[in-house]
Amino acid sequence: MRMTLTPAGKSARLFCLWFVMAAAFLFLAARPLLAQPSAVQPPPTVVFMTDFGVLDDSVALCKGVMYGIAPNLRIVDLTHQVNVFSIRDGARFLFGATPYFPAGTVFVVVVDPGVGSSRKAVVVKSKRGQFFVLPDNGLMTMVEDRDGIEGIREVTNPDWMVGAKLSSTFHGRDIFSPVGAHIARGDDWTQAGPAIKELVRLDLKPARVDDKGLTGEVIALDGPFGNLITNISADDFLKLGYQRGDKLKVTIAGREVEMPFVRTFSDVPLKQPLLFIDSRGRASFALNQASFAAAYEISPPQTVFIPRKGH
Repeated sequence: MRMTLTPAGKSARLFCLWFVMAAAFLFLAARPLLAQPSAVQPPPTVVFMTDFGVLDDSVALCKGVMYGIAPNLRIVDLTHQVNVFSIRDGARFLFGATPYFPAGTVFVVVVDPGVGSSRKAVVVKSKRGQFFVLPDNGLMTMVEDRDGIEGIREVTNPDWMVGAKLSSTFHGRDIFSPVGAHIARGDDWTQAGPAIKELVRLDLKPARVDDKGLTGEVIALDGPFGNLITNISADDFLKLGYQRGDKLKVTIAGREVEMPFVRTFSDVPLKQPLLFIDSRGRASFALNQASFAAAYEISPPQTVFIPRKGH
């Protein structure tokens, strides 16, 4: 039996056909756009680290200067709790953070016990394509050794500084922050000032492995937890022949402590010592849910000796 569509039925059928054709056209037209990566560029990024603390307005003033130059800036606070005047801690935090940020990131670092002296303010470009705006006092030592340096500029361009009257004690606001913002927004970093050939370096002693064992150093504490951070890499420690579960006797600051080499804190009973490889690939000492530093009255720097297995 043949069905005859009413005028209303014909209109509904035509509308459905039109709707399907329109949807197909829009889908095909959008395909090139869907296939392309997003054209939206991420905002320029400054990673900001100081020893200023957060009790006063110092950090906020520096950020205000940066936003005034580059309003779309994204500022990541690495930390503002670096132990005051500790260039070594600043260098260590910088070394640990840089691998997690892309090329083009600008690191503004103000740990500057020599502010106002003859020390230079510099911009450094690493071979990873990252920029560092900081005092030339050794902060770059560990990053330089790992990543290499493409170029160094001394900051002398007054147009990249704040005002005609520079403070002699707040270069974080007046020099490092504006220079970092200029570079982050895309200004030519070589305009900061003249090229220089080398940086001031920290005298960092590497761990040493010999026939008897490994001699290293406690270089810092792990924040409030009291774990001992060392300069002993996992690779150097494993040269001694230990496997997880082995017990060993470690001499720290002249005191011998017996402990196992384990994977994590809960592998030993509460408040018992352990040696583990920390998240940054170094041999570290801890107590399970207690402070190793407090229990054994240890403050860095201190010498560490770990004998070879069987010695």
